[in-house]
Amino acid sequence: MVSKLKMVLLFVAMPMSSLFAQDQPELHVGGALRFNYNLSSWKEGQQKRGGDFGYDLFRINVKASYKGVKLDAEYRNYSDGFGGGMLKQGWIGYDFTPENNLQIGLTQVPFGITQYNSHNWFFGLNYYIGLEDDHDMGVKYTHSDENWMYAVAFFKNAEELNFGSNSDVSNSRYSYDVGSLDGEYRNKEENTLNVKVARKFKGSNSDHMLGVSAQYGGIYNLDTEEIGNNYALAAHYEVNVGGWNAKAQVSNYKYNTKNPDGQSNDVVAMTAYGAPYLVASEATTYTLGVAYTLPVKWGPISSLQFYDDFGYMDKRIKDFYDTYMNVTGVLVSAGNVYTYIDLAQGKNHPWIGPVWTDALAAGTADAKWETRFNINIGYYF
Repeated sequence: MVSKLKMVLLFVAMPMSSLFAQDQPELHVGGALRFNYNLSSWKEGQQKRGGDFGYDLFRINVKASYKGVKLDAEYRNYSDGFGGGMLKQGWIGYDFTPENNLQIGLTQVPFGITQYNSHNWFFGLNYYIGLEDDHDMGVKYTHSDENWMYAVAFFKNAEELNFGSNSDVSNSRYSYDVGSLDGEYRNKEENTLNVKVARKFKGSNSDHMLGVSAQYGGIYNLDTEEIGNNYALAAHYEVNVGGWNAKAQVSNYKYNTKNPDGQSNDVVAMTAYGAPYLVASEATTYTLGVAYTLPVKWGPISSLQFYDDFGYMDKRIKDFYDTYMNVTGVLVSAGNVYTYIDLAQGKNHPWIGPVWTDALAAGTADAKWETRFNINIGYYF
């Protein structure tokens, strides 16, 4: 009788102790240290030196959870020339169920293929116009099950650091947002609604996700104190088959700004990494990326991911010249060290060419394809 009673008590206690163990606070601190080498075709001095090798970033990641409430934050410190310190993301969330989550704070905008619509270190063309891996201040609800993924979000504004009545958007930010340039085109994003819906399909050895995204919000001009608007739409598809991955997306956006007289509404200033530039106020972008992951056993090297990411920006403004971007490369994984070796090529692209301010806006009629060879080495912990 005593032995039977012990067995019953043990049976009852096991699930209770398991539940209690899950109820303990969890904390994980990680980060990365990265260095970067680049050799650019349009930089004569760099060509003579054989390229430059230097510091990229040091970052800290913190994740915590307790009773379904989560914290996720990432702080990055770049060199002063690239904006210095900045919060990439930082949100507090709650899991209603394993499929349903709510996040509030600086969280990723649910637009297009997420987390990244690319495979390489440079990201894709959409990143440079604020339509890939963008993070803004607001609240987001996400549902994801075996068949469907959908998200609804409201963003009050982009990252706000100054809180002034007439203060410009800070240039020190990770993702591209509407901002200002040399005291002109002084706009801010406000009250933006995002909706994303994607259907998941499974094959015998493949996974597919087909979706659409929509975005609509206000654009407040600090000089005229008038509110314009903007929208963005996208259709996107991602597939995994064996070691292959492919991402395809078509996006269209338009900014209707209320700039002062003398400042064109055909362009909008966007900013990140400490340096703003101009972007065409209306365009359609086409992106396609393909990658293949090859497992290997070469000492510490466990895999090689070969990829090519292409982007084309069809500017809808008369006499504006289109932008192209293509990155071919390989990601080498060796323990906690990840190395991106990229050959990036661009035409009318600010990060891959000699023209910065107007490359994504009016562009240059006689722009040439420029090349940047880049190696990024990072230890992630």
